[in-house]
Amino acid sequence: MSLRREIALPPGDVEFLDSAFPKWEAIRNGAATWLLLPELSVPDGYNHSRVTACLRLEPGYPDTQIDMVYFSPSLARKDGKAIGAIGNCQQVDGRQFQRWSRHRTPVNPWRSGVDDIEAHMILVKHWLEREFAK
Repeated sequence: MSLRREIALPPGDVEFLDSAFPKWEAIRNGAATWLLLPELSVPDGYNHSRVTACLRLEPGYPDTQIDMVYFSPSLARKDGKAIGAIGNCQQVDGRQFQRWSRHRTPVNPWRSGVDDIEAHMILVKHWLEREFAK
């Protein structure tokens, strides 16, 4: 199977993705590019142990920040508690992805030339873990 890599990414991003998500893909959908990151390990307590994470890269990346994350299949807590700020599913590559509306703050802004896909995925892991600290 041929992996789709429809855009060129900075070498540091490619190195991280090849290491952490060997089957990653970058596909174009209109003006945006979507990164599909399969086999993301999810902390205990969710209804799935592994999901595909999806990131939207806006034109101008890496100077333009990455915002939010999308998951397929959709995540839910095993204890039945609701997860806040999720909703509108996004169709990407013929699949439904659950949007997690999580954003950087003025205290933790996107730093052009410093932040990258790896930095965003550290935030994603934090968001997944923090859900159970509420």
